[in-house]
Amino acid sequence: MQSPQIIVLATRNKGKTEEIQDLLKGYPAIIRNLEDFGPIPSIEEDGASFEENAYKKASLTARYLGLPALADDSGLTVEAMGGAPGVHSARYCGEGASDQQRYQKLLKMMESIEHRAAAFECVISLAVPTGPALTYEGRCEGVIARVPAGDYGFGYDPVFFYPPLNKTFAQLTMAEKSQISHRGKALQEFRKEFDKVLQWLQMHMPRGEPVGCMAAGKSNG
Repeated sequence: MQSPQIIVLATRNKGKTEEIQDLLKGYPAIIRNLEDFGPIPSIEEDGASFEENAYKKASLTARYLGLPALADDSGLTVEAMGGAPGVHSARYCGEGASDQQRYQKLLKMMESIEHRAAAFECVISLAVPTGPALTYEGRCEGVIARVPAGDYGFGYDPVFFYPPLNKTFAQLTMAEKSQISHRGKALQEFRKEFDKVLQWLQMHMPRGEPVGCMAAGKSNG
């Protein structure tokens, strides 16, 4: 039987870690995050797109730790604000601001706006230390609520209203959110291909000893 594959999440965010661990439960993978390792250099998220930031975080983390690394970059895009806060979602209210400060600033900016369509977008990148990576994307459409509601989730979840379930993301259970969220959709695609992902990792992360014959999977890197 093949040993579980260690995959490092390039985050210290407990909420993201729990979501990903829950989605990959039962699969041959051991999920760690940066809290399980010593200090590594900080990685500046200065890309112009979610894909650039996700790849940069994953590839540098993989290089620093010598293990496959999974990173996502995700954010809220609001139509009436020209797609903002977008890649700046986590820094929308300045460094060190709380989730509540960020979404309260957004509500203030949206106070007089009737058109409240918005979407959560996510790009996931799985990289190996030598550079190649696999990419998965997900998107979930909703509207910005007038007032926050719910005690679950994190980030902008209390103000992102999802009409099909008549709830904000912060009112959803983890199981509900995993089915329909931007990150959930991207991870579902990742999970569907996990056998191929393991083959791809074995091709790019050779073991110390031969593990037998294996058909070569398609490589994107």
